[in-house]
Amino acid sequence: MRIIGLMSGTSHDGVDIAAAAFDRDGDDLRLTPLGARSLPYDDELQGAIAGVLPPGGTTIEQVCRLDTLLGKRFADAAAAGVELAGHADLIVSHGQTVFHWISGGQALGTLQLGAPAWIAARTGVPVLSDLRGADIAAGGQGAPLVPVFDALLLAESGAARAALNLGGIANLTVVAPDAAPVGYDIGPANALLDAATRRFYDEPCDVDGRHAARGRVHEDLLRLLLAEPFYARPAPKSTGKELFHGGYLTARLAELHPAPPPDDVLATLTELTALIVAAECDRHDIGEVIAAGGGVRNPVLMARLREFGGARWRLRTSDELGVPVQAKEAYAFALLGWLSWHGLPGALPSVTGARAAAVLGSWTPGAAPLRLPPPAVTPPRRLRVRA
Repeated sequence: MRIIGLMSGTSHDGVDIAAAAFDRDGDDLRLTPLGARSLPYDDELQGAIAGVLPPGGTTIEQVCRLDTLLGKRFADAAAAGVELAGHADLIVSHGQTVFHWISGGQALGTLQLGAPAWIAARTGVPVLSDLRGADIAAGGQGAPLVPVFDALLLAESGAARAALNLGGIANLTVVAPDAAPVGYDIGPANALLDAATRRFYDEPCDVDGRHAARGRVHEDLLRLLLAEPFYARPAPKSTGKELFHGGYLTARLAELHPAPPPDDVLATLTELTALIVAAECDRHDIGEVIAAGGGVRNPVLMARLREFGGARWRLRTSDELGVPVQAKEAYAFALLGWLSWHGLPGALPSVTGARAAAVLGSWTPGAAPLRLPPPAVTPPRRLRVRA
């Protein structure tokens, strides 16, 4: 079965595309990567997304327009994915998260835009979308969803291993022998770094960590940032730019007189991410960390993580396991599509806190009537990645 996974994360800079072939062999599900690429958003679309994100206000008209614009852009991405795969049986579209409603530590709702009808009309292929809602309706956080991919990929290891995603938000999946997988959002990875780079330099991100490398950690700012209550909250937990946005950073900087130099702010935010990630890896007694996401391209952040890990845990990237670091989440959503297609749950209650495991997503038929196969009797136990 050939599936296209489409993912746009909290950095809202474009759509990651992954084309995958899946076939089952007993307890193993085999994934053959067929290609991956990214389709960036133009400045106008990025501005439209930023315009509806917290803490700013918006209108229903803006939301409707953006839902359509994103649907068309995701349709472009889907067409590129079909070209990579040769043909596709299913397209899985995460959409663009614009709000994740958390109150009192409980997820009450979530909203991803990118109307799937445009994808189905463009490609003629059935589309699975709205993948988070079913888990929230079952009492879960609706996030993170990638841990099911991590749990299958890292299964049957002799020691505790962790999968780390460094997107706008950093999240961790812990896979240990004789224990249910644990996964949750840790805090900001690129979210605050990108906000600071746009604020001080009018650049989308700190490319190669150049600004952070020139700065020094500002201890007073770091202390203010580490006082954030989210870090002490127990899992399951999830977060996003409704908490960690540019206004959040502005409020912390306003408490300092004088304000730190811009490069020192970037160095401090990089240190913040490294500290909160390292603390969680140490807490779970991890032996090996497999990192993916855009933050892997930041050598300053990766160097600090290796220093914090020291001799306790080794830091690798998902590239070494055959999964491209930039496309890992897109491949994970392709896997979620395979599970939903076969009537299998895609969210892990031990991760999200749901009352029961939910089959994820809503279906949009393609050119032909939608015919799902009979539900699979048992889920796979391992994910094998083949060249």
